[in-house]
Amino acid sequence: KKHRVLVVFDEIHHCSGDEIGNANVWGEQILKQIQGIAAFTLSLSGTPWRSDLLPITLAQYSDTEGRIHCDYQYGLKQAIIDKVCRSPKIVLIDNDRLSISESGQSKSFSSIPELLKQSATPYQSILQNIDAMTYVLGLGCKKLAEIRMDNPNAGGLVVASSVGHAIEIQKILAETYEQSTEVVTYCHESPLEKINGYRDGTTQWIISVGMISEGTDIPRLQVCCHLSFVKTELYFRQVLGRILRTNASSNQQAWLYTFAEESLVSFAEQIEKDIPDSCLFIKPESLQHRPPLSIPSDRTYFSEQQKRKTDIGNKQLSWDKEHEGKQSAISAYSTSPRQLDLGNFKERVIAAFL
Repeated sequence: KKHRVLVVFDEIHHCSGDEIGNANVWGEQILKQIQGIAAFTLSLSGTPWRSDLLPITLAQYSDTEGRIHCDYQYGLKQAIIDKVCRSPKIVLIDNDRLSISESGQSKSFSSIPELLKQSATPYQSILQNIDAMTYVLGLGCKKLAEIRMDNPNAGGLVVASSVGHAIEIQKILAETYEQSTEVVTYCHESPLEKINGYRDGTTQWIISVGMISEGTDIPRLQVCCHLSFVKTELYFRQVLGRILRTNASSNQQAWLYTFAEESLVSFAEQIEKDIPDSCLFIKPESLQHRPPLSIPSDRTYFSEQQKRKTDIGNKQLSWDKEHEGKQSAISAYSTSPRQLDLGNFKERVIAAFL
């Protein structure tokens, strides 16, 4: 209070709340100790919004549209022009011949969004399908091999949904595609040391469960397979950001592969917007009217620490007739005889900032 103090915040979106009643722990301390006291504040964020509908601490929003007011923006488009970031290409993978068989009856679907909307099949049943994983990882391996023709140390990132999922992905990469891999999760020893070793090494793939997101700088990453059950715009952009940082290599391509789930498609289509339309904040009239934070049930399904499961039915997934009988790990949680058959996969490429 006795001095003219400048306070700098990095990744300010982690701090929520514009009053004590709706603030998290970090936001509350800023409101109590800094707001109205510091002479100047500088708040930085690469993703200036939150997924829980709460305002970012110290941020200003328009009353009518709920758009955040930024005093200065250095967006991805300008970063690409300045050759600070790579121009991303996002590959959305769909399937046009999906069918569910149960009690002798079969129902067909022409796309992944249609399957998820019109049946009880959860998104994680696709994420954990052996054949679907093999297909996506195959595309990633092919692209990484092409890039490594120019950049021998280029690397790929797979964002997995759980520790078990990561181990299964590692098995596919190592046994099916003969790739070198590193796995970093909260269950593995010395994950930060492994990340640092991978950053300076030549290993092809690093598989992560919540260990490589914002703030992790590995410029040699140029390919990513997004196989996480987390489907928020914030997380999608944080994952994409891992492959966008340029280096001195001649080939500066950046490719992200994921499934054509409805929300992920929307996020990919909005990637050229620095602050997407889905990330507005409308301040409620009172805390009682604030929309509740929704925690999806699939989060508990994948929580190995809590050892909880969600009943998702018996999904035995196969890749057309030649793969009949192959079951995914998800069938271990089965309670009802239902089978999901996969037909032909197809890809849609979204190239941004051309």
